[in-house]
Amino acid sequence: MKASTKLTALSAAILAAMATTANAAEYEWTFQTSETAGEPQFEMKKAWAENVEQMSQGRVSIEILPVNAVVQANQTLQAVQSGILQGHLTDPSYFTGQDPAFGMIGNLVGAWSDPYDFLDYMNNAGGEELYNKLVEPYGVHLIGAAATGLESLPSSRPVRSIDDMKGLKIRAPEGMVYNIFEAAGATPVNLPGSEVYTGLEKGVIDAADYTVFATNQSQGLHDFAPYPLYPGFHSLPMVAVSLNKEIWDGLPDDLKAMLETSVDALAYEMVAELKTRDLEVVREARQDPDIEIIDLPAEERLKFREIARTEWEEWAGRNEITQEFYDSVVAYLENHNLL
Repeated sequence: MKASTKLTALSAAILAAMATTANAAEYEWTFQTSETAGEPQFEMKKAWAENVEQMSQGRVSIEILPVNAVVQANQTLQAVQSGILQGHLTDPSYFTGQDPAFGMIGNLVGAWSDPYDFLDYMNNAGGEELYNKLVEPYGVHLIGAAATGLESLPSSRPVRSIDDMKGLKIRAPEGMVYNIFEAAGATPVNLPGSEVYTGLEKGVIDAADYTVFATNQSQGLHDFAPYPLYPGFHSLPMVAVSLNKEIWDGLPDDLKAMLETSVDALAYEMVAELKTRDLEVVREARQDPDIEIIDLPAEERLKFREIARTEWEEWAGRNEITQEFYDSVVAYLENHNLL
């Protein structure tokens, strides 16, 4: 056999072996996120999927899709339940219409000043167990909770006090965050995240409860909303990393443990990376004469929290799980001197 023929045969064998390895995954899943492609959080979630494939030595392969790729953001719960998607990485607040507990657990507005406290509550104080009590009847299992960090609040007009929120047209998703801004005097507008930029550009909204400072800046939101409130004080949404329950129940224990470990790593890496990005971008933005970063005074933050706590109490009475969550999380906050 000629050398060139041997080389061709060897190349074919290598390619065949690579193809066999690529197709060797025991589990192939599609997860949809709540971000558009290219956002930092979307890239972090793609990195998580790559990490899962490596940790499982190729046994698990996950395709990560952006928001609205298969279904609308508020429809992924049903899509995972039915098997249209195998999983999602998203804010549970989108499912408030299914049960108010999704909105309450997904984003207890005004509760958290540090994302690590939230993760500690979810991981070590019963939060994840409560969420699974809520979501498993929908045929979905929470692998683990993550978080983006405290969100900033880009605004087209200065907000230096809670009174300044009166009449402010603010984008807010359905659920508790919507109700609390309304109670604070703002005029909430329910827009999907994908429409925040055009909403600010066209004046449909004056401000946006959306995401962290660095992402807002990279998407150009401060071109139309040059008075961002930072550090954040209002919103710290959960990222629920969830899998179809029937699939979860059928997994071997080693893969379950691997997935839980991978989500824990994602959660802390996401918080740390986004905080680093925020600090860098905030330093740059402070040098921009067209942007004024507003740090809401402590007494005004307290007013907002008192408005929020009134809403927590109202939501607590809506059903058994909202009451159970309220009792659990308030006890945690009090025990850790966070109230």
